[in-house]
Amino acid sequence: MHETDIMDITADKHESALTARHDLIGVALGAVLLWVVSAALELSEHVVAFLHRWERYQVDELPGVLLFLAFALAWYAWRRAREARQQLALRHAAEGRLAESLAENRRLSLSHVAVQEAERRQLARELHDELGQHLNAIKIDAVALRNWTDRTTEMHSAALAIVDGVNHVQDTLRDLLRRLRPVGMDELGLSAALEHHVQNWRMRNAATQVTLAIEGDVDHLDENQNITCYRLVQEALTNITRHAQAATVTVRVACNAASRLELTVRDDGAGATDVHAAPGLGLIGMRERVEALGGRFEIETQAGRGFCIHAGFPASAPAQAQ
Repeated sequence: MHETDIMDITADKHESALTARHDLIGVALGAVLLWVVSAALELSEHVVAFLHRWERYQVDELPGVLLFLAFALAWYAWRRAREARQQLALRHAAEGRLAESLAENRRLSLSHVAVQEAERRQLARELHDELGQHLNAIKIDAVALRNWTDRTTEMHSAALAIVDGVNHVQDTLRDLLRRLRPVGMDELGLSAALEHHVQNWRMRNAATQVTLAIEGDVDHLDENQNITCYRLVQEALTNITRHAQAATVTVRVACNAASRLELTVRDDGAGATDVHAAPGLGLIGMRERVEALGGRFEIETQAGRGFCIHAGFPASAPAQAQ
């Protein structure tokens, strides 16, 4: 539960208590006013005189019955109010437990993401260092064999096939490494990783004009914040490729003076009618990542008017995050 939600609940409680106090004062003033008017106009005497003519129907007994009914209704209302307070207390307790469960789930989600990214980084390093070096060695030997053999021999053709196969495996490996770990993030920072990813996306989607705007210092965030921002942009651009059919895309990443990272990805594509009815797993994953960092994730879309995601979360430096 966010701090603003808690503040809203507290404000609602104070407003409800103030309203109840005003209502009680109004009832008391109304009773006093009725007593003053009744005393001045002698209403009781007029009522008795009026009801005396209906004595044979025992109408003059109605005031006592009505008085009892008023007390009975007050008792009934008090019983229902007490039950309502009990149910409200149970609901508040359930909401508290739910908030604790959500907070625990978000902590677990954040821990899971951190472990997942650490495993990806380790796997990418091992693939790059081990498999990459062996592929380079195989390619060097194959190129040497190609250069040393006659072009008309089968060995020369086999060497060419080996070189082509190694080139294909290296291209696949580079694509896999990009998906496992953002290129340049560890060495150059988040901005370089985002620029590299957007540039690659632009090359694969030449018909779509994409603009990347980075404002403020975004290269001194901690690991979770870095990878969350990168994965949000990655997932958003992937969704645009699959569903949007957009002509223009704008990606904006800003670290403002309040030490808060704001990310916006907007396109002019097909949009959606009601993304909240059945959100995809990608959007759910985005929301979980952002809320695990204590931030907010919002979606704006209309059919035919594009799609926009906005995320904001605290952007503390690594030393401050510890």
